[in-house]
Amino acid sequence: MSTRAVLEVIALDAEDAVAAQAGGADRLELVTDMAADGLTPPVGTVAAIRAAVDIDVRVMLRLADGFAAGDVERLVRVAGEMREAGADQFVLGFLDPDGGVDLAAVERVAGVLQGCRWTFHRAIDRAADRDALRKQLADLPGLDTYLTAGSAAGVDDGLPTLLAEARRRGEPGYEQQLLVGGGLRLDHVPALLDAGIDAFHIGGAARPQGWDGPVAVEAVAEWRRVLDGV
Repeated sequence: MSTRAVLEVIALDAEDAVAAQAGGADRLELVTDMAADGLTPPVGTVAAIRAAVDIDVRVMLRLADGFAAGDVERLVRVAGEMREAGADQFVLGFLDPDGGVDLAAVERVAGVLQGCRWTFHRAIDRAADRDALRKQLADLPGLDTYLTAGSAAGVDDGLPTLLAEARRRGEPGYEQQLLVGGGLRLDHVPALLDAGIDAFHIGGAARPQGWDGPVAVEAVAEWRRVLDGV
């Protein structure tokens, strides 16, 4: 039995969400402020998107540019507000000043999610030791995905790391799904699929007019066709 690859699209608002679903997206990553690489959106946007589409939505929990947790108490409050607004999947990830995982902050925020599924985002690509980070997070409830390019510089540089980590799937610390994103192009897809990678994340690739324009149905549909081998 074949399982179709997951296509996740960044959405900034309900218009993006509707277009992404129409193009064949399986899931949305909901953020605001892409100038800061994606921050926590307003609660009202979460509610509007939940009313507009019926695909999965993962809401970013990140209050400022960079990968430090910052005000953890505020993060916890925001996570609770998002839960009350109907969010049930999330994206988060925090590093300490030395590039290690900020385990205390991640555990605190993950704890308030009460078992909701969540992605550890591209902070892993800035980590001093990816393997150590994975093993420290291995048993956290709800963690089912790593969003990664394999390198802070993007998929071009990170492809060998992605392929190596795909070969380790199922080992301790490597049970989670690899969601590849960050400079991802259509020409990367065949090698990634051949390696067994089955989840892909796009942002700018879904927006022919750039971040000032909306998600385009046909741009998403092109990715859907390639992932489906059509």
